[in-house]
Amino acid sequence: MGNKLNDPIARLMGLRYKSHPWHGLDIGDNAPESVMAFIEMVPTDTVKYEVDKVSGYLKIDRPQKYSNVIPALYGFLPQTYCGDSVGEYCSEQSGKPGIKGDADPLDICILTEKSISHGDIIAEVRPIGGFRMIDGNEADDKIIAVLINDATYGQFTDIKCMPDVIVDRLKHYFLTYKDMPGLDRQAEITHTYGVEEAHEVISRSMNDYKTRFENLEDILKHV
Repeated sequence: MGNKLNDPIARLMGLRYKSHPWHGLDIGDNAPESVMAFIEMVPTDTVKYEVDKVSGYLKIDRPQKYSNVIPALYGFLPQTYCGDSVGEYCSEQSGKPGIKGDADPLDICILTEKSISHGDIIAEVRPIGGFRMIDGNEADDKIIAVLINDATYGQFTDIKCMPDVIVDRLKHYFLTYKDMPGLDRQAEITHTYGVEEAHEVISRSMNDYKTRFENLEDILKHV
């Protein structure tokens, strides 16, 4: 199954119905070097939003319990899935056995100088690296990308060239936004990886998606 679902029928359906952000949007012909991302949240959001997997609409997940807000645009890559291949790669690179994919689309965080007022939009971005995040025994990678042609961040091609303060701010958010009083933290970031590993994770998530949703009936159960 290619990136375009049931094309050209999907094109005709798109004229009548809004595409499902996970299954109906195209990650892009140049993936993983450049990708189309669906943005769920922006830095001004005080409530955590995420796409409802059945309807495709944004839903309120939970209010942010503390004052920390996401320091960049946040969303996921359409037609990706963190399954066996993503989990195996995380195990290999971290040295932690038995890691599984978290069964969600691949998360992405996008750096831009522009002030974007709301989510539920798409953007063409260029991955430059990522965080190898493990939550419990599940791979929960966070791809870091820049908005293409962004005046400030568009010049960066690898997270290794990014100022430490920017990377540390992102890392701090992802390590603390799930914290609950009285509970031990289960999430950890074992590595910050560069652009080549980001491409590998994206490619594996695309292949995991094809494996998980190779039949149209499987896709229709989730839209």
